[in-house]
Amino acid sequence: MPKSGTRSSVHLGCKRYAQDVLVEKSADDWFAITDEPLSVGELYDWAVRPDCGAVVVFSGTVRDHAIEGEQLRSGVEFLEYEAYAEEVIPRFRSIAVEARQRWNEIGRFALVHRVGRIELGESSVIAVVSAAHRPEAFEAARFAIDALKSSAPIWKHETWDGGSDWGTGATAPVDASQVRSPEGAGH
Repeated sequence: MPKSGTRSSVHLGCKRYAQDVLVEKSADDWFAITDEPLSVGELYDWAVRPDCGAVVVFSGTVRDHAIEGEQLRSGVEFLEYEAYAEEVIPRFRSIAVEARQRWNEIGRFALVHRVGRIELGESSVIAVVSAAHRPEAFEAARFAIDALKSSAPIWKHETWDGGSDWGTGATAPVDASQVRSPEGAGH
């Protein structure tokens, strides 16, 4: 399996990823950034383990609007994501390490993000966590997507009827250890 930061064409399950994909996959962690459509089912199937009674999947999809401050930006037609690709997998890895420190019953952990143009209704990001019990799986999955949004160097550009601009709420990336857990969960 390729190491983080390497570029290769990797066959994962029934899906062939593009030449520019960065992938790191082990028995219990799967991190990728790709310009290919994402497969929720493939990630879910991979996350199932006999010792884990819960699998939580979060799929962030492209919607037709955004909120900029107090203003609604309607008519979003598509998004385009860009990333500092060589830093994404190490950030995903650090999110997994932090999650496993907070919830020691995590079985499998996946973060996969698309780059390039993504149409309405398509998944742009998937976070998957399996754990022995549902509270840990839900809490860790919520942390995973929140930490990804806060710490991964990935940016979205929105195009809507009549204009385009960088996405709302962009901030400088922070370390995963600085991301708060959902209320009452983990640390």
